Amino acid sequence: MKMKSTRLLFFVILAILSVADSDLASDRAALVALRSAVGGRLLLWNLSDSPCRWVGVFCTQNQVIELRLPGMGLLGQLPLAIGNLTQLQTLSLRFNALSGPVPSDFANLSNLRNLYLQGNKFSGEIPGFLFGLQNLIRLNLAKNNFTGTISSDFNKLTRLGTLYLEENHLTGSIPELDLRLAQFNVSFNNLTGSIPKWVSGMDSSSFLGNTLCGKPLVSCNGTEGSGGKKLSGGAIAGIVIGAVFGFLLILLILMCLCRRKKSNKGGAGSRDVAAGKQTEIETPREKTEGGESESTSASTPGAFSGAMVKAETRGGGSKSLVFFGKGPKVFDLEDLLRASAEVLGKGTFGTAYKATLEMGVVVAVKRLKDVTVSEKEFREKMEVVGAMDHHNLVPLRAYYFSRDEKLLVYDYMPMGSLSALLHGNRGSGRTPLNWDTRSGIALGASQAIAYLHSHGPANSHGNIKSSNILLSKSYKARVSDFGLAHLASPSSTPNRIDGYRAPEVTDARKVSQKADVYSFGVLLLELLTGKAPTQALLNEEGVDLPRWVQSVVKEEWTAEVFDLELLRYQNVEEEMVQLLQLAINCTAQYPDNRPSMAEVTNQIEEICRSSSPEQDAASQQAYSIDSGAPPS
Repeated sequence: MKMKSTRLLFFVILAILSVADSDLASDRAALVALRSAVGGRLLLWNLSDSPCRWVGVFCTQNQVIELRLPGMGLLGQLPLAIGNLTQLQTLSLRFNALSGPVPSDFANLSNLRNLYLQGNKFSGEIPGFLFGLQNLIRLNLAKNNFTGTISSDFNKLTRLGTLYLEENHLTGSIPELDLRLAQFNVSFNNLTGSIPKWVSGMDSSSFLGNTLCGKPLVSCNGTEGSGGKKLSGGAIAGIVIGAVFGFLLILLILMCLCRRKKSNKGGAGSRDVAAGKQTEIETPREKTEGGESESTSASTPGAFSGAMVKAETRGGGSKSLVFFGKGPKVFDLEDLLRASAEVLGKGTFGTAYKATLEMGVVVAVKRLKDVTVSEKEFREKMEVVGAMDHHNLVPLRAYYFSRDEKLLVYDYMPMGSLSALLHGNRGSGRTPLNWDTRSGIALGASQAIAYLHSHGPANSHGNIKSSNILLSKSYKARVSDFGLAHLASPSSTPNRIDGYRAPEVTDARKVSQKADVYSFGVLLLELLTGKAPTQALLNEEGVDLPRWVQSVVKEEWTAEVFDLELLRYQNVEEEMVQLLQLAINCTAQYPDNRPSMAEVTNQIEEICRSSSPEQDAASQQAYSIDSGAPPS
């Protein structure tokens, strides 16, 4: 009897193993069919190895549960194959060149939770069989060529939390649905009608590029009079005539002003300066991402002169620029007064300008605001800042102090900030940031901050963010704004919503070195994900970047964290994950759990050294407290 039980158990185990092998064989056949149809040599799979070891394939119990092939250059139409991966939970084919309809065998993917097809050329109507995938949580069909209407059958996807349909060719109206979505976007389609109440709480950017009305866009009654009646022809004619008359009146006023200006031309400029009038500079427009604002005005001659002359008159004497370093002084205060100034950005501690002097020298000038310290304390702190000498810091060349005006003069960085580089242009003309560039920027910035920290336990930066990481022509990182956090009043410093502030910081003038490490960790996450810390992120409004990354990694979607531009560098995937883990360690909730900046720098050096032999030489000359090469 015992022999029969043992034999029966053996056959049961053998049957289970046979089924598992059969399932994996079926999954292998489906993946090979996919590779033959759209991948070819771009999918460098070793066909003699287990499919569970292939790039982009993730298994549990010998069954494929995730297939992630984003940005792999897949081309053509999908075959009837993926539907055989019946245990698939996540499918990511985003940003390839796949075309044609979505294959009908997708209907077999009953366990699918996440479907990412954005950035392809899929066409036809949104297939009805997708509405039978009851476990779908995230559906992204954006940036394709889908046509037809948005079906009310989306109601069948009761677990859906994310629905992205933007940049297609959808028509009709947005239907009334009974869904509770955390993310929704239908922008840049051909939709018409009113926005239904169930999505009226979404951001207005979710609906742009359509003919839609209602909250959060303009009211649907915006072109109607009382009682909902359309304006009469006479009323419209009256509005047009009034508008023309108003335009002519404004034109006449402008002509009078121009004539008056011409008659006063000549000595007026010098009289204004002597009288202490400050030259006005056009207010820069705010950027939507990146933390700084951007100029919309042209250069303004003598942009600093009025305010400084006024300050000198009140102070009862002439003051001059205070220079640092032993090099020749190629300009003085008078040269700076005559310089043309272009607004670069409005930051935490004041407005930055590009100043072009008459002899052709270009410098960056920061006009400080809300300085609360005395002149003696200001000069002492500037002496400390001016003494900082490291090749990854933006050197302070000179400063000017008066009661009403405080100016700092720096080297001008021609490539702008890391924030602008990451978030400024995501269109077709953008040059992708490769892994070597990003890791090099991370290394250079960490070396500069570690250098600052090496000058005493109380020495910190206090305002680390991507808009304060400037770049030389060779994309070498230069950290700016160090030493300024102690000068400003608390009301002028950014609050925690900027995304970089460590949770324990309550006074921005008192930022510890471990709080600097937290901010730098957020900066690393920004480099790896391509997302600004202030950007609204996945499925939870107001969630900050560190928490979002940790939630994604916890659910083992690590590949979805990285910026699309990094996913093409699969030979450094291990190094990318190592840098991601370092960033997570830096953003630990409690300061004692964070590494020091010296430890951070050492780890980044190791990562750069293992990922790129070419960077080894740069790493060897990198972090040295006493080093200080001239700016490039």
